[in-house]
Amino acid sequence: MRAKGTEALLRAGLFHSLHPLKDGVIELRKKGNWKPYHTIWSMLFLGWFVSYIDRTATGPLITYMIEHEVAFFAGVDNPHAIGGLVGSLFFAGFMLMQFPGGALGDRFGYRTIIVLSIFWAGIATILTGIAGGLITFIILRVLLGLGEGVFYSNDRSYISFHSPPDKVGLGMGIALTGVSVGLTVATLGVPLLLSWAEPRFGEHAWRVPFFVLGAITLFSAVLITIHLKPKQLPAGLDPQSPAAKAEYRKALPPLFGYSAVFLAVVMGIYLLAARFGVSDVGIAVLLTALCPVLIVFVYRRRKEEIGPLLKNRNLLLMYLFFIPVMWHLWFYGFWAVSIVRDFGGNALVTAALIASFNGLAGIIGFPLGGMISDRAASRPNGRRNVLAVQTGIVAVLTFVFAGYVMAGYSNPVVLSLLLFVSGLFFFALQPVAHALASDHAPEKQRGSMFGMLNLIAEVGAILSPVVSGAIRDASGNWGVPLLLDGALLAAAFLCALAVTSTSRKAAPSIA
Repeated sequence: MRAKGTEALLRAGLFHSLHPLKDGVIELRKKGNWKPYHTIWSMLFLGWFVSYIDRTATGPLITYMIEHEVAFFAGVDNPHAIGGLVGSLFFAGFMLMQFPGGALGDRFGYRTIIVLSIFWAGIATILTGIAGGLITFIILRVLLGLGEGVFYSNDRSYISFHSPPDKVGLGMGIALTGVSVGLTVATLGVPLLLSWAEPRFGEHAWRVPFFVLGAITLFSAVLITIHLKPKQLPAGLDPQSPAAKAEYRKALPPLFGYSAVFLAVVMGIYLLAARFGVSDVGIAVLLTALCPVLIVFVYRRRKEEIGPLLKNRNLLLMYLFFIPVMWHLWFYGFWAVSIVRDFGGNALVTAALIASFNGLAGIIGFPLGGMISDRAASRPNGRRNVLAVQTGIVAVLTFVFAGYVMAGYSNPVVLSLLLFVSGLFFFALQPVAHALASDHAPEKQRGSMFGMLNLIAEVGAILSPVVSGAIRDASGNWGVPLLLDGALLAAAFLCALAVTSTSRKAAPSIA
C-alpha cells in the first residue's frame, strides 16, 4: 500500500504499525479484533442501557396506570401532574448525588461505584413492583435516582483511564449509545409487557415490568462486576489509583449515608409541601432550589476549585444551555407515548412504537455527533457553530411537530419520521456540547466542571415531567407543552450562539 492514505487507517484504529518495504510501498499490520478496553466499553454500554430502561419505564407505566385508573391513579383529578411529579422526585435524588458520586469514586474506586450503582438500580426497580401506595412508590423512585446519580462521573472517568488516548472520545460515545437503546427498549418494551401481563394479572399488570426490568438489571450487574475489571493495568498506573482499586465494603457506608440524608431532604420537602397544599409544580420548583443550595455549599468548601467554573462566562452559558436539553430529553422520555396516544388515538403499543423512533435515532446520533465534533474542532468557532445549527434544527422540528399534531394530523409515518429526524439532531448535538464545554474548562478541573454541568442541567429534568403534565391537565392536550418545549430549545440556541469558542490545533500527522 502506498503511504498516501495510511494515516486515516491508523487513526481509525484498524492497524497498529507501518512497515516500509520497497519502492515506497508500506505494509499495514492489522490489529486484533478485540481489545480489553472494548470489553470495558461494552460493559459501560450495558450499564447505561439498564440505567435508562429502569428510569424511562416510569413514563409508559404511569401513562398506562392513568388510562386504566389503577392503583394510586384511580380517580385522581390531576393524574398527569402527579405522574410528572414522580419523575421530578426521581431527578431530584439523581441531581443531589452528582458531586458525592464523583467524590466516592475518587476515594474508593470508579469501578466500585459503577457496580454498586447498577446493583442498587436493580434492587430499587424490583422493590417498586411491590409498592402498595403512592408514598412507597415515590420513595423507591427517589432511591433509584440516588443510586443512578453516582454512575455518570465514574463511567466517564473509568473510560478515560482505560482507553488509548486517541480513542477516549470513541469509547465514551459507544458507551453512551446505551442511553438510546435503553430509551427505545423501555418505550416500546414496557407497553408490550403490559399487553402480555394484563390478561394474566389484571389491575396488577403494572407491577410486572418492574420485576422483569429489575431482574435484567441485576443480571447485568453481575456481568459488569465480572468483566469490568481490566485484565492488566495500563503501564505506570498506581494500583491505588481510583481507576484500579475497588473497595466495595468501605464505599457502602458513605454511599448509604449520603443517600439517607438526601432521601430525607427530598421526601421532607415533598411531604411538608403536600401537607400545606403546595401544588405539584410548586413542589418541583422547591426541589430545584436544592441545586443552588448545593452549589453554595460546595463553593464554600472548595472555593479555589469551584470558583473558576462559576466565573467563566462560556461555561455558565453551557450550564444554561443544558437545562433545555434535559427538559427536552425527559419531556419526550417521560411523556412521548402519552403525546402520540392523545393526538393519534392509537393503541398503547402502537403509540409506543411511534414514540420509540425518537430514542432509536440516538444510536446513530451519538457517534455521528462525536465525529462531527472532532472534524469541527480545528476551525474557528467550529464546535460552537455546529452546536448552534443542530440546536436550531431541533427547535424548528419541535415546532413543526407541535403544529402538525395540533392541526389534527396524525399519520403514523409522518409522526415517526419527525420524531426520528428530530432525535437524530438532538442526540448528535450532545457530544458536540460536551466537547465544547470541555474546551473551556481548566484541564485539571474537567471532572468538577462536568459535575457542575450535570447538577445544573438536572433542573430541566426535575421541572419537565411535572410542569408539562400539569399544563396537559389544564389545557386538555399536549399542544401547549410542545410549544413550551420548542421555545426552551430556541433559548438554548441563543445560549449556544453566545459562546465564544476558540479554534484548536489540528492533530499532528502520523509519520
